Amino acid sequence: MTSWDPLFCFPIFLFSLIFSTVDCEIDMSASRQRTLSGGGQIVLDYLKRMQAENPSFHYAVQGDNGHSAGNIFWADATSRMNYSYFGDAVTFDTTCRTNRYRVPLTAFTGLNHHGQPVLFGCALLFNESESSFIWLFQSWLNAMSGHAPVSITTDPDRFIQVAVSQVLPETRHRFSKWGIFRETQEKLAHIYQSHPTFEPEFQKCINETETIDEFESCWESLLERYYLMDNEWLQSMYNARQQWVPVYMRDTFFGEIHANKGNEGMSSFFDGYVNAATTIQMLIKQYEKAVASWHEKELKADYDTSNTTPVLKTPSPTEKQAANLYTRKIFIKFQVELVETLANPATKIDDSGTVTTYRVAKFGDDHKAHSVRFNAFEMKASCSCQMFEFSGIICRHILAVFRAKNVLTLPSQYILKRWTRNAKSGAVLDEQASELPSNSRESLTVRYNSLRQEAIKYVEEGAKSIHVYNVAMDALQEAVRKVAAAKNKGPGAAQGGTLANGGNQEMCAREENRTAPYQSVDEKEKKIRDLAAELESTNQRCEVYRANLLAVLKDMEDQKLKLSVKVQNARLSLKE
Repeated sequence: MTSWDPLFCFPIFLFSLIFSTVDCEIDMSASRQRTLSGGGQIVLDYLKRMQAENPSFHYAVQGDNGHSAGNIFWADATSRMNYSYFGDAVTFDTTCRTNRYRVPLTAFTGLNHHGQPVLFGCALLFNESESSFIWLFQSWLNAMSGHAPVSITTDPDRFIQVAVSQVLPETRHRFSKWGIFRETQEKLAHIYQSHPTFEPEFQKCINETETIDEFESCWESLLERYYLMDNEWLQSMYNARQQWVPVYMRDTFFGEIHANKGNEGMSSFFDGYVNAATTIQMLIKQYEKAVASWHEKELKADYDTSNTTPVLKTPSPTEKQAANLYTRKIFIKFQVELVETLANPATKIDDSGTVTTYRVAKFGDDHKAHSVRFNAFEMKASCSCQMFEFSGIICRHILAVFRAKNVLTLPSQYILKRWTRNAKSGAVLDEQASELPSNSRESLTVRYNSLRQEAIKYVEEGAKSIHVYNVAMDALQEAVRKVAAAKNKGPGAAQGGTLANGGNQEMCAREENRTAPYQSVDEKEKKIRDLAAELESTNQRCEVYRANLLAVLKDMEDQKLKLSVKVQNARLSLKE
């Protein structure tokens, strides 16, 4: 970890990001206030209703008396629970803000055990200032029980940097390469136009250098070749290299599983759901669609991992062990590293007794060798590439040493739970759950996980034959009706309370509605519309499950037909 302090050596280019867009920000701010007139209250009413239904739903408002123009932050129960599993590496997504969308949506996101985007909380920043970002990061950290992440990736923004340094002082802060490249293209537009080879060489220097010395040499050569030694922008970027150049960041966990492609374009959680045309009135519906869509994708990935067997490419016990431990996507990544050991032999270069040092290089590529230090007594190894420290997946170089030393299975310290099938097992959010009633704690842990596991088993059993499938589908539709009925008249909606973080807003007075002897016509019509919307959403999910079941059934029938043909051919061969 470098001793370089970004607060005292703040690079020039970050200030230019702010001052070069001041006029645009002022115009955009005014535009937002016009566009969002009354819209903030729609969001606030939604958040109050959600917290009344589930006390573990967390939201906070910056400003007095809950004005709709105040900044709003929220995190639902699933976001808070997911953070307990996958909150080690976080991205603060400001795509809507940096791209001048009509909705100033920001989001805290990460990656789940399938490498899919997962949400840790959202905010609407109507007022963008240093104090607003400090408030937002503090509100988010409070919602996550004060557990700071190992790392966080953000756009290179002065206000955000100050907020991270104050609220998350122990968290490694990285600037998005995508944000850096985007700004560089603007600042050096004349170079990009007059020298088409500059951009690929520049990106190669950043992404493909594997050591600090290699990067330093490549950077100096690049500047000399294009006569940019005195360019202030590039000099300021170089001064901030410890916060965005990959080779300086590899000693910290960022949870990325694709080399050199991290944070390009920031998070994709709301891609396809929120864009430049989305209004504040449309936001909640699009937010719920995105959440539901990624939940469905996670369920499908869970099902694929549990019910399909990966093809093994080696006779190695390590590969078989990994296939049983990791999710499908992570296993494929591991498998690539394992297969590469065949072309990356390990050569012993030093033996001090306790620690043995190996040189690992690919055949024909000796100039890019890596050094692996192996302690046989503790079964620990460290590689100069630092892939395990950065991504949590063991590299081909350490695996090559294990192969040379006949280490046939992965030591436990090299199996990161967050990448395994059982990533979501164990206690979740114990500290924050303690502030809730016992039944709420149970809903966060036991209920969610139990229902989820039962649903997966239900799908597995329901797909075994057409008869069982029909019975399962009828039972599922009946269950949907019962759950909807229980939700409408059950006690869950009566659980009100104050904001989860002790905010300054009041909750909706649901008790008054329940004690009123009569409901107005408008209230009844609204309830009918709400129920109709819920039913439509449920029907859509049923269709997704039905499609999945039919796909599985079709695959089983195809396999059955192929097997029948093979048996018939075998019988004919025997007769002959």
